[in-house]
Amino acid sequence: MMKQQIYSPTTNRGFTLMEVLVALAVVAIGLGALIKISGQYASNAAYLQHKTLAQWIAENKATEYSLKGKFPAIGRKEGDITMASQEWRWRVKVSKTEDKRLRRLDIDVILEEGDFKAPLASLVAFIGQPK
Repeated sequence: MMKQQIYSPTTNRGFTLMEVLVALAVVAIGLGALIKISGQYASNAAYLQHKTLAQWIAENKATEYSLKGKFPAIGRKEGDITMASQEWRWRVKVSKTEDKRLRRLDIDVILEEGDFKAPLASLVAFIGQPK
């Protein structure tokens, strides 16, 4: 007489097709989220690098005015500068203050193709009249 083999869940150790598909779906969703976060991180890092460089340029401009040793004339000036292998544009607006011995400098910095309506960096500095 032949022994008949009885099906038992403990004898089959593999995964069903449905279990494999569910596992693949979970992995795909997780990898998609990871790729999205990585892209956002790279974008934010580039933006912060641009902001930092623009701030340095604005501070350098304020320092240049301070080191000239003369009272800045009221008006606007614009110019270009290369920093970190990129072209930047700066604009300085010199205006009066309530104290006649001080001038206010409003310094804006953008990337070359940017718009001064939304500068990457804005700095306000005050220059005193030399003695």
